[in-house]
Amino acid sequence: MLFKLSLSNIRKSLRDYAIYFFTLIIGVSVFYVFNAIGGQAAMLEMSDSQYEMIQVLETLISGTSVFVAGVLGLLIVYASRFLMKRRNREFALYMTLGMSKRKISAILLLETLMIGVGSLFVGLLIGIGLSQLSSAIVANMFEADMTSYRFTVSGGAIVKTVVYFAVMYLVVMVFNSFVVTRMKLINLMQSGKKSEQIKLKNPVLCVVVFLLAAGLLGYLYYQVGWRSVRIDRNDAIAIFAAGSAATFLIFWSVSGMLLRVLMSMKSVYFKGLNSFTFRQLSSKINTMVFSMSVICLMLFMTICTLSAAFSIRNSMNKNLDELCPVDYELAINLDTDKQSAYSDIIEVCEDNGYDITSDFSDYVNFKTYNDPELLLADSLGDALNEALKQFRFLDYEAPEQLVRLSDYNALMELYGREKLSMADDEFIMLCNYTSMINLRNKGLSVGTERTVFGHTLRSKYGTCQDGFIDISTEHINAGLIVVPDNVIEVSAATTEYFIGEYSSKDKAAAEQEVHDSYDAVMRTVSMSGNQEDDVLGETNFQGYMWTTKLEIKEAAVGLGAIVAFLGLYVGLVFLIACGAILALKELSDSVDSIGRYETLRKIGAEESDISRSLLRQTWIFFLLPLVLAGIHSVFGMKFLIFFLQIFGTENVGSSVAMTALMILLIYGGYFLVTYFCSKGIIKGKR
Repeated sequence: MLFKLSLSNIRKSLRDYAIYFFTLIIGVSVFYVFNAIGGQAAMLEMSDSQYEMIQVLETLISGTSVFVAGVLGLLIVYASRFLMKRRNREFALYMTLGMSKRKISAILLLETLMIGVGSLFVGLLIGIGLSQLSSAIVANMFEADMTSYRFTVSGGAIVKTVVYFAVMYLVVMVFNSFVVTRMKLINLMQSGKKSEQIKLKNPVLCVVVFLLAAGLLGYLYYQVGWRSVRIDRNDAIAIFAAGSAATFLIFWSVSGMLLRVLMSMKSVYFKGLNSFTFRQLSSKINTMVFSMSVICLMLFMTICTLSAAFSIRNSMNKNLDELCPVDYELAINLDTDKQSAYSDIIEVCEDNGYDITSDFSDYVNFKTYNDPELLLADSLGDALNEALKQFRFLDYEAPEQLVRLSDYNALMELYGREKLSMADDEFIMLCNYTSMINLRNKGLSVGTERTVFGHTLRSKYGTCQDGFIDISTEHINAGLIVVPDNVIEVSAATTEYFIGEYSSKDKAAAEQEVHDSYDAVMRTVSMSGNQEDDVLGETNFQGYMWTTKLEIKEAAVGLGAIVAFLGLYVGLVFLIACGAILALKELSDSVDSIGRYETLRKIGAEESDISRSLLRQTWIFFLLPLVLAGIHSVFGMKFLIFFLQIFGTENVGSSVAMTALMILLIYGGYFLVTYFCSKGIIKGKR
């Protein structure tokens, strides 16, 4: 009997509770898809380093899933409140007919169990289908081979999804049982007749609070937008806490001012159904101040997280071609206080039976230098004080890195970039790290003089020029000075570079050959010198490090994919939660307002006017937290750009546009579904 009644209740409720079921199903499918990434990747052909990245991603997603489960759990509990309120009269009827609260709890228990099993089943089916699509996305992001891929189902992801959602539904069951025990028949019978009283707050206090909150937000915007370099972790936490409090005060003051302001605009307030519309809207905001503040902050974090994640992913892919134009870079640190029996690394390798040049179709071998009298502090000039505040941990007593013009131009020819030219008494400052560019430009002007090994040189340009030596996917050159060949003292060499392009088309095989051969040479040199391993033999080598395009590419692709997946995971869940909370609140209010809409019809209101009133209430209700979140995000992204500049910020605009599209589809989709569901609810009593 109770089972049939529960099944009948669910069947009758499907239309009105579409938002609830839809959210549960989407939550389950999203949870499964992201937790199944590891299993999907196992079907792809990847290198060992790519598999390691996948394992890191899987670990991070598992940790993030705990947080995501908490968000979805709170959402399900919140949604259950709507379901309970919608059925007050039904529960009143049960109690009037003599049904005990224990049996009502049993009905709710069965309904929750059936809803849980149903949403889990449908959500997992959708998730399994979508996970096959996610495999293509994983393959694209990690640039893996899908030829051996086959349809697969992740048992681990299914178990994890079932366990997490089972715990959530168990909490809901306990919550529902607790609510039932506190129900009173008189309150249930009068729930639809009670008109919520709108308590008008003191307008003067609201204005004062609004101005104080707006002032606090303005100050915080200034801190994160224009003084971001001085913000440490503790400052960031304090700023976020203060911003959250200011956001709450904004909504609290607006909820008290909105109706007062509109009531003073009589030509607007008394036009059509505006008085009804604004009072309904004011009531919703008054009862949702805290929730709207949380939703606003979640939307803010969603916008910033997704935009930053997409920007890092896009920038790293773009930078790979621009900043990593060749296959191989070997950098050797030299000891300037020690003499070497060899002139360069090519001679070292040849003397030990390995012709390093044979593995490269084109290469450049050169050195960079330091003048102990030309320090970073000297180069910054008048910008030193600002640099000390902005970059506290830089070694300002470190010598500047110098490179000969002929060596740099040979490297640029290999890189396919424009060469430089200068007079014998000139120098050129190169830099591509945005913040350092601004500082170095303040210390430069046309004719600015620097002394290099006793030679007085003047700057050819009044600003830094774009350039670099090391291959990378990031803008990491904080300063490099190109000088005429004749001013350099060869004994001051501090780093030797061997940079080249493999001759073999099989890049991986060529790379392994170079690594094995060079390692063998270094072991021989180290042992023949009978010295410590970190000071190699008869050379003046202090240490060496190679960097390859294959390694950089795999690391960049992996990092970009990890950031993008985590950003998507958190962003999607936050968007679903925000849209669902607002939708459920709107639907709950529509249920409570059925009688009011009936009254409007009785006094002659047209159906089109009623629909227009509902539409205005819904879109303003959804728009308010989004607008403030958007304002927060403008300054939040300005703060994030300071940290993103190492990756390059050329793609921030497209990343923000992609984020806006996702918000439009998901958040906007919830708005449309909410409006049409509310419209169906208020058409009349069932």
